Amino acid sequence: MGDADDALMVAVLEHEGHEVSWHLWDEAELDWGGFDVVVVRSTWDYQRRRDEFLRWAERVPVLRNPAPVLAWNTDKRYLAELGPEGIAAIETTYLPPGSLLPPGGNKEPDGLAAGEVVIKPTVSAGSKDTARFDLSDPAAVARAEALTAEIHGGGRTAMVQPYISSVDEQGETALLYFGGEFSHAIGKGPLLRPGEGPTEGFFAPETVEPREATAAELALGAKVAKAIASRFGDLLYARVDLVAGDRGEPIVLEVELTEPSLFFAHSEGAARRFAQALPYSL
Repeated sequence: MGDADDALMVAVLEHEGHEVSWHLWDEAELDWGGFDVVVVRSTWDYQRRRDEFLRWAERVPVLRNPAPVLAWNTDKRYLAELGPEGIAAIETTYLPPGSLLPPGGNKEPDGLAAGEVVIKPTVSAGSKDTARFDLSDPAAVARAEALTAEIHGGGRTAMVQPYISSVDEQGETALLYFGGEFSHAIGKGPLLRPGEGPTEGFFAPETVEPREATAAELALGAKVAKAIASRFGDLLYARVDLVAGDRGEPIVLEVELTEPSLFFAHSEGAARRFAQALPYSL
């Protein structure tokens, strides 16, 4: 269970004398209050059972990150709240059930300019039900409409974002924070290919490598971390995913506070920094 490199974190904790066990979040008979701390790792099935998942989280008093954080972060409509905080975030159009995909080429406020977009549900994990479409291609528009209808068919809200072209060459930068402090950065290659359908598995395969974050990326990440801390206090873990905008400036793609991969293997000492941030005495 967990990401493959979670074994590094477990090794550190066990070396320090802590007992670590893995459990499914929906184990009915488990006394979650009997643990010193419960940490969410790879709950990639929650998106189809979000209400149930959040009810579980509310019953776990030692959960880190805690239930209010998960409630806010598991619906990507949180992105709309970043702009008023002065945080540059990717432009997003939300399409609740019953609404239609705006026509490509329409530059009215409620329309989308022709070009490549990404469509996904506001409640999703691991790029599930997510795909990239070129709205200048009528066939692609039909596929985009079909995915939007599929998302709506499950009672979910769809979100439409412009595809950021820099991702094809530069990928994404992910900034990792443990206990409110910056730990390390990694680079991720592009996940979505033109013409490919939505991801069928639990998550889309990633190409990951260590990366030195730029001063601008660190500044934006610090602004996000400050906004999160003002709302929830310092969290055990946070991941801020950034991409380069049209002028090369970093913009926020996602803020991962629920079940992100933490990439311990890509930075020496990262697993120990995470362990040191754990609240052993609650």
